[in-house]
Amino acid sequence: MILGLLITLIILVVIPSIRVVQQFERGVVFTLGKYSGVRNPGITLIIPYLQTMKRVDVRSTPIDVPKQEVITKDNVTVNVDAIVYFRVLDPAKALLETTNYVYATTNFAQAALRDITGNFELDELLGKRDEISAQIKEIVDKETDKWGIDIENVKLQNIELPADMKRAMAKQAEAERERRAAIIVADGEKSAAQAVAEAASLLAGTPGGIQIRTLQTLEKISSDPSQKTVIVLPNELQEALKKRV
Repeated sequence: MILGLLITLIILVVIPSIRVVQQFERGVVFTLGKYSGVRNPGITLIIPYLQTMKRVDVRSTPIDVPKQEVITKDNVTVNVDAIVYFRVLDPAKALLETTNYVYATTNFAQAALRDITGNFELDELLGKRDEISAQIKEIVDKETDKWGIDIENVKLQNIELPADMKRAMAKQAEAERERRAAIIVADGEKSAAQAVAEAASLLAGTPGGIQIRTLQTLEKISSDPSQKTVIVLPNELQEALKKRV
C-alpha cells in the first residue's frame, strides 16, 4: 500500500517537476501565470501544476527579411532582401514584451529596410551596402532593445534591378569597353608614329643613312620570287629633279 502511494507520488509529483535546460537555452518560469525567474542550463525543478517553464534559445539566430519592393531616391524601383542575425539577451523580456519576438523582429527589419534604402539613389544603393546595412542595424537594434534582443549584424543580400535597367547597364558597360579599346589602339598608333618619325630624323641626319636603308629594302624585295621591276635613281639625279621641280 505504502509502496503504491510512493510510486503514485513519484509519477504525479516528482517526475513532472524535473526539467532539463540545454546549454543553449534559458528556462523562463511562471508561477500561476506570473513571471517568477529564469533557470540556467542543467537539471532544474519546478512545482508541478503550479509552475510552467518556457525555453528560450539564446544562440545567434539568422532570419531572412523577405524581398521588399523599394523606390530609390532617383525613382528606380528595385527589389531588395536582407538577412538579420540576432541574439536573445533577456529571455524574460523576449517572452513578456512581445507575443512572438522572431516575427516582431522580422517585421520591424522589413520596415527599416524599406525606409533606409528608399533614402539612397541607385548607384549609392549598389556601392554602399555596408553603410546601408549599418544604418538598418542601428534602427532595428534600438527598437528591439526593449524586447531583450541584440541585433548582431544586418547584411543586404540581393538587389534586383528592372529588366530595362539591366539592359541599359549592359550597353553602358559594352560602350565603356569599346572606348577603352579605342584608346589603347590610338595610343599604340601614336607610339608607332613617334618611333617612325624618330627613325626618319635619325636617318636624315646620318650621312649615307638613307642610301643604306634603301639598299636594305631592295635586298628584301629581291628575295621575293614574284616578278618586279625596280628603278633606282642616284641621289644626285633625285636632287637635280627636286631643284627643277
